[in-house]
Amino acid sequence: MRHQVRGRKLGRTHAHRNATMRALSNALIKNHKIVTTLPKAKELRRYVEPLITRALKEDNSHNRRLVFSFLNDKYTVTHLFDDIVPVIGERNGGYTRVIKLGTRSGDGAPTALIELVDFNESGVETTATKRKRTRRGSKKKSDNEGEETTEE
Repeated sequence: MRHQVRGRKLGRTHAHRNATMRALSNALIKNHKIVTTLPKAKELRRYVEPLITRALKEDNSHNRRLVFSFLNDKYTVTHLFDDIVPVIGERNGGYTRVIKLGTRSGDGAPTALIELVDFNESGVETTATKRKRTRRGSKKKSDNEGEETTEE
């Protein structure tokens, strides 16, 4: 029984799972959003958010080394501390957003978009303003309909 066992196995060994999370987190920090499967996106939140919290605490060599021990990429660590942390500012958690996209056509896996909240380019707010399309076309009335004009 798996009572209170935390985390998802994702069908991988421990080392493979760590390598997958490392690659996904590097891609998320570099690109600010990625599309992946829903379980990977939900598990990635648990991996990335503590790193961002660590980067927000203080920019010193100790925190950079701790973050580097998870990411193993100097460019990503520099981008996180220099570009992402000033934008996030005083946010108290909730740095990522997971948006469900539907199923993948090849294998039917549920896909999701995971993005950094303050780097919102997905258009979540703009979708509410779109006009809903209907299947039935409405009959357009002409200007002169209903009025009878007689020319003399």
